[in-house]
Amino acid sequence: MSSSAPTRPAAVLRNSPRQVAMASLIGTAIEFYDYYIYATAAVLVFNSQFFPKADPSAALLLSLSTMALAFVARPVGSALFGHFGDKIGRKRTLVASLLTMGLSTVAIGLLPSYDSIGLWAPLLLCVFRIGQGIGLGGEWGGAALVATENAPAGKRGLFGSFPQLGAPIGLFAANGVFFLVSHFLGAEAMVAWGWRIPFLLSIVLVGVGLYVRLTLHESQVFREAEKAGKKLNAPVTAVLRRHGLQVLQGTLIMTTTYVLFYLMTAFVQIYSKSPLGTSPAGHATGLGIPANTFTGILLIGAIVFGVCTSIGGVLADRIGRRSWLMGVTLAIMAFGLSMPGFLGGATAGTVLLFIIVGLGLMGFTFGPMAALLPELFPTEVRYSGASLAYNFGAIVGASVPTLVAVSLNQTYGLWGVGLYLVANGAVTLAALALTRETRGIDLTMVQSA
Repeated sequence: MSSSAPTRPAAVLRNSPRQVAMASLIGTAIEFYDYYIYATAAVLVFNSQFFPKADPSAALLLSLSTMALAFVARPVGSALFGHFGDKIGRKRTLVASLLTMGLSTVAIGLLPSYDSIGLWAPLLLCVFRIGQGIGLGGEWGGAALVATENAPAGKRGLFGSFPQLGAPIGLFAANGVFFLVSHFLGAEAMVAWGWRIPFLLSIVLVGVGLYVRLTLHESQVFREAEKAGKKLNAPVTAVLRRHGLQVLQGTLIMTTTYVLFYLMTAFVQIYSKSPLGTSPAGHATGLGIPANTFTGILLIGAIVFGVCTSIGGVLADRIGRRSWLMGVTLAIMAFGLSMPGFLGGATAGTVLLFIIVGLGLMGFTFGPMAALLPELFPTEVRYSGASLAYNFGAIVGASVPTLVAVSLNQTYGLWGVGLYLVANGAVTLAALALTRETRGIDLTMVQSA
């Protein structure tokens, strides 16, 4: 007589809260570090390294223009990695996005100068900058899903703030590394070769990030969708066709967040470092604050940004995404109206206060986004939908605000810049008013329309 042992159900492999926090945070921190060191180098050294030196002003403009390539590439990364993230899983796609970003960054650090290889230098720089944009475009959505799809009940806002912490950590690390390289090597050596150090350090960070991510298990939410046969052959097409309204809402909700960030870190930096002077219309164009002083101010602001990002995630869990973000957006609009009072004839101390308040508000609005945007979409298109909304928001809110703000300040003064922020806030406020509250949604139960 034979007997067989009862079949035991397969063990459910779940990620611990520590794994989720580390895997979502470390990847975005590395990606944003890579992104920010490029911006710093584009301002400081790329004009002399990768472009003809006959016309310094033209070289600087060409160097700065390469930054825009990443904004064009980010939606491409969203579509590419979103497709595979919704088809083959979050884990493997996140590994690919990290490698794309990291290897592009290291390649820039190894790239010969214009004096060595001529026009190939700026062409290859553009190729690798596009690689950075594609990598970052695919990174955020996957990291947000790792955090939110593995979050305990009632804590998606908190866990969603982990990948958001990558932005302030990356900002702090990028500025800190350039500050140290410049301090210990001197300005001449930094321009000649020291600028390569931050780029080459990325290979170490990528190695750490890969180790952490390869230890992850695929999220239970995705495995259940896969088991139920809910995966789609063309998730990007599906999300645009069936959930185009949610993509538009998410894009407009993100817009003010990006406008605020680039006004704080780019426009205010240009305005603070520029010599004292006035525009033809009679408006102040600079404060004459030393570059290292502003870098120190920005490092302090990055810490405040990080703390407020975590607070924003927690309060969005308690109050609700929609109510919390509407309140913060109103505060950002009031902050925009206060800009002339903060920066008109400002000193380093008042600029520091302005940066602290502005990046604090930035953290409050940025923290909940990794919970809100994924909650707008069903599992089978969540990677694609959240990524597209986030990165379309970058195009609308981050590609032009610095140039617009400089122009507005020249013509209308700081009131013009402040009203520009208010106008974007009004658009975001309207989008939030038309968006349902998503705090209580069960991600495993969301169905396609």
